Amino acid sequence: MKGLLKNGPLYLFFMTNTKQQAKWIRGFRWLHRKIAIFLFIFFFIISITGFLLGWKKKTGLLAPTQKGVSTNPGDWLSLDSLSKLAVHYLHDSVDPNLSKELDRIDIRPSKGIVKFVFVDHYWGLQVDCTTGKLLLIEKRNSDLIEDIHDGTILDKLCGTDEKSMLGYTTVMGISLFMLTITGFWLWYGPKRLRKNKKKENKD
Repeated sequence: MKGLLKNGPLYLFFMTNTKQQAKWIRGFRWLHRKIAIFLFIFFFIISITGFLLGWKKKTGLLAPTQKGVSTNPGDWLSLDSLSKLAVHYLHDSVDPNLSKELDRIDIRPSKGIVKFVFVDHYWGLQVDCTTGKLLLIEKRNSDLIEDIHDGTILDKLCGTDEKSMLGYTTVMGISLFMLTITGFWLWYGPKRLRKNKKKENKD
């Protein structure tokens, strides 16, 4: 415990030397300012995209889910048939040159529809599970914003496999943690400093 107080993180909370406290505050102020300056644009992007993702259903970024003929799975076409229909609709109604590689298939049992989302572009389709009818073609802007928010867009632009995203989220996560710690000490440190100065003056 003695070593932890002397050399570890708890030392900051128990040290009484005002010169040391002032030194730590200056150091934290410098670090806090540098992180904020160099990563300002990234924090700005994260805050804006995070806000938009939170309100995506209210702002029209996410298309409303359509309703199919039947919610009984026994009435539905096979997933293979629905997938082939989705690719046909994509090439026939949007662009015949678009990639048909699927990213995910989102079945909504309570609505009787299935959503098809693709890997290499942001077009999405909603298809009736029972009839196979195309219900909606949507531009999934919310997926684009999500990719910008978590850095996945970097992998798509650079052709890397999650490497850019992992590096981006690691840097931003550590930076946000450091801003939290330094920001707290910039608020709390001066209070301790004033308190200890008063104590030293009384002594």
